[in-house]
Amino acid sequence: QVQLVESGGGLVQPGGSLRLSCAASGTFFSVYAMGWYRQAPGKQREMVASINSGGRVDYADPVKGRFTISRDNAKNTVYLQMNSLKPEDTAVYYCNAGYRTIMYWGQGTQVTVSS
Repeated sequence: QVQLVESGGGLVQPGGSLRLSCAASGTFFSVYAMGWYRQAPGKQREMVASINSGGRVDYADPVKGRFTISRDNAKNTVYLQMNSLKPEDTAVYYCNAGYRTIMYWGQGTQVTVSS
């Protein structure tokens, strides 16, 4: 069993930056593929960024060049550095951990980009 706790969300002006963190409990964190997803009001949840156990990263097109995902296996934590934020980045951001058919989700953290 893995529990995921996100933090770092908040209100930021367009062009600003935020850093989200996702702390995982349990063992064997390093074997999990980790990801960040987001869900805006009235829209489906979408993948934002992912990083596998080997460190390979992948990004959704809308965030390429602006967001960076990273992980610290010693701290059981995955991060999402978000720069040049836009109003359309406003959403609840969820952390995800996956291994084969097993998947866990965090409770989400709100990110609001507005002037």
